[in-house]
Amino acid sequence: MNKLDKKEISTKDVSAAVRFFDTLTTVFVYLLSACILIGAVLFAFNTSPSKSIFGYRYYTVLTDSMLPKYKTGDVVFVHIVSGDKIGVGDVITFNPSRDSDAYLTHRVTEKFDNYEGTGVTCFRTKGDANNVEDSFLIDEERVIGKVDFGIPNLGYIIRFVQLRWYFVAAIAVMIFAFIKLLRIYFSSDNDDNAVSDGKEPDVQPD
Repeated sequence: MNKLDKKEISTKDVSAAVRFFDTLTTVFVYLLSACILIGAVLFAFNTSPSKSIFGYRYYTVLTDSMLPKYKTGDVVFVHIVSGDKIGVGDVITFNPSRDSDAYLTHRVTEKFDNYEGTGVTCFRTKGDANNVEDSFLIDEERVIGKVDFGIPNLGYIIRFVQLRWYFVAAIAVMIFAFIKLLRIYFSSDNDDNAVSDGKEPDVQPD
């Protein structure tokens, strides 16, 4: 194998790697743009936390009662589970009053499987940052579920998207168009280089 053959093989390998990277980048950009657009639409038109996605609901933390674990503006993702799957030490989200649409996220300090012989499971709760436990018990019917994880400050982003979803959608479209233009530019530049490299070298007479 001469040097020219080795150079041709090396060029093919580089071209294949460039094409693979280009395809990977394209897929990533499409997925990112789609996620941004879909997220904007979902957050804009689904402001109620009563709907679940894959068994989860999200809630924005409105107070600092669960510091340092969760603070105002964080979003907690709540796995909808029955009362028998909740234990002492779990963080739960619940409706403290049947007459209100408010929700609280506190930690379980006590569990009563058969409260006063009623057959109802109840929980005593407390905010991590509070000095005393909550003054009321929560029956399992008012428990939404157990908090699996939280994302810091996501509540502020969700609120922004809900109020200005059209602005977020426009940004996603501009990002997609910008990356598309970059790909076209670099693709043209690579084609020019390929044409230049394909020229036969000038041979000087002896």
